[in-house]
Amino acid sequence: MNRRRFLARSGCGMFAAAWLGIALAVSPVVIDVRTPEEFATGHVEGALNLPHDQVATKITALVPSKDAPVVLYCRSGRRADIALKTMREMGYTKVENYGGFEDAKARLSKP
Repeated sequence: MNRRRFLARSGCGMFAAAWLGIALAVSPVVIDVRTPEEFATGHVEGALNLPHDQVATKITALVPSKDAPVVLYCRSGRRADIALKTMREMGYTKVENYGGFEDAKARLSKP
């Protein structure tokens, strides 16, 4: 169902249209949880580097809002899963593990 049809059926009006536009425009914070050396060999464009073993102490500086969408990746997905669990324990609600670097790159480059 397209956006216009959804809004017409919902009866929510312009406020809903504005809110939906904002919600759809929010891009996730992309975090590469590999080491700085691995990050230097290649990473997803726009990704931040925060090694998985530093997530507990440094994530709030990078992502202050616990409701912000966050995408994590590493080489295989294992370290990203560790970081995801840490972030969920800290109260982050919209965290996803995109697996390894190549998988994340493919998923994030889709239109």
